Order: sequence, then C-alpha cells, then structure tokens
Amino acid sequence: MGWIAAKDGDKPAGKLSKQVVLICLFLLFASAINYMDRQTLASVATRITTELQLTEKQYGAVEASFGWGFALGSLVFGFLVDSLPIRFMYPMAILLWSAVGFLTGYVRGYDDLLICRGLLGFFEAAHWPCGLKTTQALLTSRGRGLGNSVLQSGTSIGAFATPLLMLWLLTPTPGSWRIGFQAIGAAGVVWIAAWFALVRDSDLRSTGNLEPVMGKPRAWWREVFCWKLFVLLLVLLAINTTWQILRAWLPKVLQQQIGYSETETLVFTSAWYLVTDIGCIGAGAMAFALASRGWSIKGSRTATVAVCSLACALVACVPWIPKGPLLLAVLLVAGAGALGLFPMYYAFSQDISRSHQGKVTGITGILAWAFSGVAQMAFGSSADATQSFSTGLIVVGLLPLFATLSLVFFWPGDRHESNVESP
Repeated sequence: MGWIAAKDGDKPAGKLSKQVVLICLFLLFASAINYMDRQTLASVATRITTELQLTEKQYGAVEASFGWGFALGSLVFGFLVDSLPIRFMYPMAILLWSAVGFLTGYVRGYDDLLICRGLLGFFEAAHWPCGLKTTQALLTSRGRGLGNSVLQSGTSIGAFATPLLMLWLLTPTPGSWRIGFQAIGAAGVVWIAAWFALVRDSDLRSTGNLEPVMGKPRAWWREVFCWKLFVLLLVLLAINTTWQILRAWLPKVLQQQIGYSETETLVFTSAWYLVTDIGCIGAGAMAFALASRGWSIKGSRTATVAVCSLACALVACVPWIPKGPLLLAVLLVAGAGALGLFPMYYAFSQDISRSHQGKVTGITGILAWAFSGVAQMAFGSSADATQSFSTGLIVVGLLPLFATLSLVFFWPGDRHESNVESP
C-alpha cells in the first residue's frame, strides 16, 4: 500500500497490522463521541433557545464560549501531548468532556449553559492533538491525507447519529431534550474501558516512518514558528470558521429562515452529516490518488482543497434558492466540501515538525478557535439585527476560497519529501 507504516518492526512497511487497525477504530469512535457531545446542543437549538428564552446573540455567545474554551484547550493539550503518554491522557480528556456533556442536561438558564459549553470546548480540544500525534506516527506523508480523513470521518458519524437519537428521545414535554445530553455523555465511559483493555503503551510509540533528526536538536519554537505555520493559520482561520458556523447554525437556518419543521430538520441534518462524511473520505482519496499519479504532495493536497472550497462556496447561494430539493442538494454538496477541507489541513500541519505536532495543533488551534468564537457572536448579532441569516451565510460560504489562495501562493513547494515513498 505504501501509506501505512508497520508496527513493532514485525511487518514490512505498507502492511496494515491488526493493532494499527484497532487504534484507527478507536480514533474514529473517539471523534464520533467528541462530535455527539458537541452536536447535541445544535440539534435542538431552536427548542432550547425557546425554553431558556435566549436571543440569537446569546446563542451565538454560547457557541462562542465553546470556541474560546476549545482555543485555550488546544494550546494546553497541544503542549501536554508532546510530553505526556497519550494512552493515559486521551481517556482522561474523554472522561472530562463526557462528564461536562452529561451535566449540560441539568442547566437551568443562559449562565449555566455558557459555563458548560466553555468547559466542554476546553476538554474536547484534547482530541485533536492526541489523534494527530498518533496518525503522524502511524502514517507516511503520502497517506496522511487519506488517513486523517478516516479520523475526521468519525465526527460525521457522531453528528449523523445525534439528530436521530434526539428525534427518538424528544417528546412534546418541555425539557425532554435533557436526557439526550445525559445519554451521550455516558457513552464516553464505554470507550475508556475498551481503550485500557485493548491498547498498550507500545502501540502508541513511533512506528519508524519518521526520519531521525540529524545533528543537535533545535529549540521547539525555532522548529514550529516558521513560514508554514503562518500559512497554516490562514487556512485554519478560514475553514474552521465556515465549518463551525454551519455546524452550529444549520438547524436554526432550516427551521427559522427556510421553514422546515423540527422533525424535518433533524432528519435532514442527519443526512447532511452522512454526506459530509462521504466528502471527507472522498477528499482524502482524491489527494492520495493524485499523489499516486505523480502529482507533488503540495499539488495533490491543494487541488483537493480547491475542489472542496468551490463546493463549499455554494452556501453563498442559499439566500436566493427557494425551499425545496434544490436547496437541500446545495446544502449537501457544500457540507461535503466544508468537511473535506480538514484532512488536507491536518496533513499540511503534520509536515511542519516531526517532534512537536501537538504544539503545532495547539498554537494554530487557539488562534483559529478564538477567531471562530468572535465569528459566532457576529453571526448571531447579524441575525438579530437583520432578522435573517443570509448575510452570514454568504460570508462563511466564500471564506474557504481564501484558504485555497493561501496554499497556492504561500505554501512552499515540496523539497524534503517525495510524492512516491518506498513500499
């Protein structure tokens, strides 16, 4: 295969060991649990804002609280993951964010919800440094785009399941949404028990696909703070803002602006996340296929980003499309493009430093998530002021095109890595 490194030196590189498959499955399900805890609120946002009497600006502040918590958590856990054992750090983070998700089912007002979402964001931020540090060790450069798409696809699985679960649990009784937070929060305990039972410390050590650092090691900040990090930040600011706005506000747009019922919205958003998963896997497969046909690493990834950005730009057309199949189809294609951008971002980020992947993830994460928090509040304020989500949708639909241009003009060409790696 040429894209997965062997474990423990017992198989030729490119052979997929059973333990590597097991770890990838754990990462996928961790992503699913991560997004189920995150998406429970968005799935029933209209009902919760009505029951708790929140304005659109307040709902935006709640989502901003999640973003700012995630920003701080990205930096904290990004540094910790480079020095602490992932086998213990990962389940501890899942335990903490699951506990906060469970407690969200008991909130009584705006302040409680604000605090819970901030803490949820902080602890959920640990997932990505842990996951990316693991895939960086397991996968070769050519395969990271595809491998990271598997990691990212877990988020779509979780987000796909959440609306259906909430649809099953919801009743006309006020407060029936609370049991959903509690049930999903409890799911993390199952993952933790299985992780400790089946994953060993040795499974999470470097697989040998990273070349040893020659000469005297440089200070981490000299290795991390480079031109590539600046470009990567521009990319993440654009794609993360777009995705987080769509993730948080799509159910409210469907119900409050377009006119779909709560049941129709829950069913569609579940389908939407299923399609985003297809887009995510498809993006990784596209980059891998192009690299296999002789494209450079940068060229294959950037072409994939461009295709996904153009698909995402269809969101800007939503205000002019009437309710019906065409509108829903546009949203599906745009969603696939929006999530397909992330495996490429992760792959680019893994090319910056062999030893400090957590710090790269944390530094870019804190800035991008802080920005998305501001964007959430701005989106809500705009909706309150104009009584419409249209202006915000146009802006977030076009943002990923900026990410494409940043990569085309500013990301350095391949110098140290070949697009063809030894099998």
